[in-house]
Order: sequence, then structure tokens, then C-alpha cells
Amino acid sequence: MSAAAGGTRTAEGERFRGVDWYGEELGASVFVGCEFVDADLTEVTTRGARFEECRFLGGQLNASTHDGTTFAGCTFRRTSFFAATLRGCKLMGSTFVESKLRPMTVEGGVWSYVVMRGADLSELDFSGVKLVEADLSESRLRRTVLRDCDLTRAVLRNVRLDETDFVGADLSGVDLAGLAWNGSRLDTTQALLVAEAAGAVVTG
Repeated sequence: MSAAAGGTRTAEGERFRGVDWYGEELGASVFVGCEFVDADLTEVTTRGARFEECRFLGGQLNASTHDGTTFAGCTFRRTSFFAATLRGCKLMGSTFVESKLRPMTVEGGVWSYVVMRGADLSELDFSGVKLVEADLSESRLRRTVLRDCDLTRAVLRNVRLDETDFVGADLSGVDLAGLAWNGSRLDTTQALLVAEAAGAVVTG
């Protein structure tokens, strides 16, 4: 691993077990194919960093802040994001398994092709986030805000909806049949899609 001034690091194929980088400024660090095992990344900050095909097993990203950082094709297993902030980040193709994702602040970004099966996403605000083909099956979306999201072809199989806000979201190609909406907010276009998915014939 090489390190530059300001805490920026570059590593490929390395394994970081039990490292304590609490509060470190990692700037535009680059990690490719690395594994972080039980790493303490609490209050770490990144800006324009890249994590490609990395695995996070256990560990904490609590209260960490990431601006314009990319987590592409990463796996997060039993990883905590408690109070983390992700602004304009790209998480394309990343997978979350048994990870703590709330509370968490998400401001824009591209989360297309992410896998968050069975995740508790209650009360999180994903407004404007691109979630094309995201797998949210069996996740809990209680009071989750998905306003203006691009959910094209996203998988919502067996999701638990409760006062979920979909207003302005693109639901093109989403299988809406059989979902229990439980007070969720929809705009007129979405309401027609839901009605048609339920077998209704909508006339003008």
C-alpha cells in the first residue's frame, strides 16, 4: 500500500484486518479488490475516493462522511453505517447483507443495481437517487422517502410499505402487482400504474 500526503492511500488486493482509521481524512484514496475485516472507519471522511470490488466484513463506517465517492461492486456484510453521510456517491452494483443502514443521510447519487434484500430502510430519504434495477425485495420501507427517484426496473417483491413516499419516482418496468401500499404516497401517474397492475381498466 502506498500513502500520500493528507492521508490519501492507494491499495490493490490488500487485506486490512482490525485496522483503526478512526477520524482519518482519506481524501481521494483508491482501493481496488481490497478486503476490510472488522475495520474501524468511524468518522472517516472521503472526497472523490474509489472503492472498486472491495469487501467490508463487519466493521464500522459510523458517522463517516463521503462526498462524490465511488463504491462500485462492493460487498458490505454486517457493516454499520450508523449516522453516515453519503453525498453524490456512486454505489453501482454494491451488495448490502445484514448491514445497519439507519439512520443514514443520502444526498443524491447513483445506487443503480445495488442489492439491499431484506434491509431495514425505514425513514431514510433517498430523494432523487438513481436506483435503476435496484433489488429492494423483502426490504422494509416504512416512511422511506423515494421522491423523484429513478426506480426503473427495480425489484420490489415482498417489500413492506408503510407511508412510503413515491411521488415523482419513475416506476417504469417495476412489477407493482400484489403490493400492499398501506398509506403510501403516489402521484396520479403512479396511481394509474398501480390500478392497472391490480387488473383495473383505467379509462379517461
